[in-house]
Amino acid sequence: MQTVQLAIMDAAYETALRDALVRTGPWHVESVETPRPGERCVLVMDEVGLNRVSLPLPYPERVVLLTRKDPANMSHAWEAGIVSLVSPDDPPSTVLLAIMAAALRVPKPHTAAPLGGISPNQPVSAAPISPEMPLVGAKRYKTQ
Repeated sequence: MQTVQLAIMDAAYETALRDALVRTGPWHVESVETPRPGERCVLVMDEVGLNRVSLPLPYPERVVLLTRKDPANMSHAWEAGIVSLVSPDDPPSTVLLAIMAAALRVPKPHTAAPLGGISPNQPVSAAPISPEMPLVGAKRYKTQ
């Protein structure tokens, strides 16, 4: 289950977003006053939340920033390395899509990969083909 931290001052917006997340999938949603950007999760915050964290952010690609579309806010987000910006005026589906995209950027805990390959399955050796064996379906052409 993917964790989403919500650090949004607008309580009504946060509640609506929490309800939408719970309806759309297996999300563990936490409301936090002070964002914890070092955790392995998606962080949805507004400008107030961004001002409460120290920069540079450890994982800015996991942050979805709820901000007004003015140059000052956008440049602040850009300098922080945040790639997902949404507006309070955006439809909920757009905000959910940004959260889902950020969730794809959270590394999954992985098991040890086998050495010497990228496949978790054991290598299968192919059966040898003997040059004396006729090919199935091979046709011979008559030449004159």
